[in-house]
Amino acid sequence: MTSVDLDAVRRERDRIRDAHLKPAGERPASSARGLHHTALISSDMERTVRFYQDVLEFPLTELIENRDYPGSSHFFFDIGNGNLLAFFDFPGLDVGPYAEVLGGLHHIAISVDPERWQRLVAKLAEAGVEHAVHSDVSVYFRDPDGARIELIADPLGEMYGNTVL
Repeated sequence: MTSVDLDAVRRERDRIRDAHLKPAGERPASSARGLHHTALISSDMERTVRFYQDVLEFPLTELIENRDYPGSSHFFFDIGNGNLLAFFDFPGLDVGPYAEVLGGLHHIAISVDPERWQRLVAKLAEAGVEHAVHSDVSVYFRDPDGARIELIADPLGEMYGNTVL
């Protein structure tokens, strides 16, 4: 890791915030209706279904052929509020291991009810999934293919007591 001038990084963050972040009452409405789905890649469809549906309690809602790659599947899980988490599998295509790269995925944070959050943390432990709890409201873990997932008990639009929406 190279040395980073943290004071310069903080000054640049402050500059960008001052130049671009408008107070809530001055922001225009978003042009988007919401996140339709985020699509990840699965190396084993059934293992992915068992993990997301059985451990995380996200119901499988559809499983169809991927229109862009013959033989590939596109499958979807309900993550609440009309939002979906989707996956592709690519049989016969060597996609390599999960990697965090520029333009790639760092993690997906999914809001869950606080009581359900506690149950899901226990289910991760029961399933032998390595995980780390932070701030008593976030749990981070990796899915079977290595994607980093966060379950957060904070309401949508809040993060660790701060309003972010």
